[in-house]
Amino acid sequence: MGKSPMKLNISNQISSLRAENKVTQEELAQAIEVTRATIGSIEKGKYNPSLELAFRISLFFKKNINEVFNIEGNHE
Repeated sequence: MGKSPMKLNISNQISSLRAENKVTQEELAQAIEVTRATIGSIEKGKYNPSLELAFRISLFFKKNINEVFNIEGNHE
């Protein structure tokens, strides 16, 4: 039997970055061409964005992707 798939717990700093930059969920959503609900789900950890979307968010805030998204816990 093989190993079970690795489960990553991904957190993000989107809410705090939005607050720092005085950007609403709606403004961010429009800028990166997704819905406000998508932003809310990502912020709450209910949805992990695609790699492309993660980069779009990072580029919007002019941050490295690792400054926006983090892996929490054991990921060996």
